[in-house]
Amino acid sequence: MTRSTPLRRPAFRALWLAGLISDTGDWLLFIALPIVVYQLTGSALGTSLTFLFELGPGIVLAPVAGWLVDSFDRRRILVVVTVLQAVALLPLLSVTDRGDLPTIYLVVIVEAILFTMFDPAKNALMPTLLEPEELVAANSLIGLNQNLGRLVGGPLGGLLLAAGDLRLIVGIDFVTFLLAGAFLLRVRTDSPDSKGKTPAARSEQANAGSAGYRAALRGTQVRAGLLVAFMSQVAQGLFVVLFILFVAQRLHGGSAEIGLLRGVQAIGAIAGGIALTMLARAVSPGALTAWAATTFAVIDLVLWNGPTVTTVTWLYVLLFILIGVPGILLATGMISTLQAAAVDRTRGRVFSVYGLACNAGQAIGMLAGGLLTVPLGLLSLLNIQATLYLVTGAIAGIWLRGRRGAVVVPNPALDPVDGGDRALRPATGE
Repeated sequence: MTRSTPLRRPAFRALWLAGLISDTGDWLLFIALPIVVYQLTGSALGTSLTFLFELGPGIVLAPVAGWLVDSFDRRRILVVVTVLQAVALLPLLSVTDRGDLPTIYLVVIVEAILFTMFDPAKNALMPTLLEPEELVAANSLIGLNQNLGRLVGGPLGGLLLAAGDLRLIVGIDFVTFLLAGAFLLRVRTDSPDSKGKTPAARSEQANAGSAGYRAALRGTQVRAGLLVAFMSQVAQGLFVVLFILFVAQRLHGGSAEIGLLRGVQAIGAIAGGIALTMLARAVSPGALTAWAATTFAVIDLVLWNGPTVTTVTWLYVLLFILIGVPGILLATGMISTLQAAAVDRTRGRVFSVYGLACNAGQAIGMLAGGLLTVPLGLLSLLNIQATLYLVTGAIAGIWLRGRRGAVVVPNPALDPVDGGDRALRPATGE
């Protein structure tokens, strides 16, 4: 029997295309704004504040986001949030000098509030569009479209900013949000998991309040997956802040080089995503997570210490391409583990806590990057970042690894809402 791929399902295909369009525009802005703030403030702490304002709402509003995602139609949440994200960009059109920093920070905060709703809704919706054995491949494709967007948007964002045109970047991102919203309108949830679930039923379940969160987080796979997410995002938070300083101070590059090196990671991520899409049924999400985090650490150690020997540009382009492979595999493994370990009626809560763990981890990493660079030294802090990925790989190797070709799937007899754990079964073709 022929095995289906996630892209053969119209609902998932529309979701994938929406992400591809939106992510391309987002990467323009993701590269540009930190550079703008760094140019206006001239400090690592000022740059880190941009990211910290982005992370705050995800920490504070996570419980509300999970309740909303489990209570209302997830597709509608995605559409409404996407349109509001487009509108929220418009104040950036007035940014010209240091006095406009409050405007930048305000836009970042509003966008972060909206994203706090978007990501849990997307991750909770996906298992209702697919079969359990398709989750790894589907999340790999989602990561793939994010990196296709990065490949175009990253370098282009740096080049456009070098030409001094933030307004054009904002305009492009605005249009991509609207196009993404149009594709999201085409998403229809037709899986057995979603049939027969009325808004009243969702609301009744959501009224469980804090008990719903306690039940959602009881499973061992869920708790371990959230711990892995937290640790990896501490490392990622360090990277986000220190990357700009690494290129500027260790490689003596400017905004164009920052955009290039940040963007070319997409090449490796695209290659890794394509390979994983084809091999997804042969690996467990937990083993994938452990392998990816460990490989990430090894490449990071080579990358950060390389300038001691040489700063030749082509070598770092190659290393940043290479590091894209474990990057996409790590994200795919973590999300796939949590999607499969949670049941639909509490999946929104699980992914709101996942967002909280990621945001809190990144906040800690960014604060460390902003405050500890001077007393510890840039190179020492970069090596600490790589070591954190080694720790993450060890945690995943101990608690998340399953049988080859196995995925975690709901077991009614061991439903975490009733206090049990998840079971493993081999992935099967359609």
